[in-house]
Amino acid sequence: MKAKYCHKGESLDYVNKTAEKIAAGDVLVMGGRIGIAGTDIEPEALGAVHVSGVFEFTKKDKTAMTVGTVVYLAADGITTTKTDNTPAGYVAAASPAESGSVWVKINA
Repeated sequence: MKAKYCHKGESLDYVNKTAEKIAAGDVLVMGGRIGIAGTDIEPEALGAVHVSGVFEFTKKDKTAMTVGTVVYLAADGITTTKTDNTPAGYVAAASPAESGSVWVKINA
């Protein structure tokens, strides 16, 4: 089998199949992974979704998270709980328990 190089894959084309505008920065679940809208994407329009990089997210729980910890996207933030949540990536910068946010290297 052979493969042909297409591009770095840091962002992908995405068609908004909903009736609502997707705002830049919105987190999307795409299959078993996440993406971050790079621009506003109007209904039925094509836009760019980041699938690589480090992004700051709200934490679901006030727990300490260390670099390298695998994390997941829950409905209300990033968590270390796998059950019924979408893989998000891993912690890219230590986040103490009192912090409400965490940096995540997505899809890694």
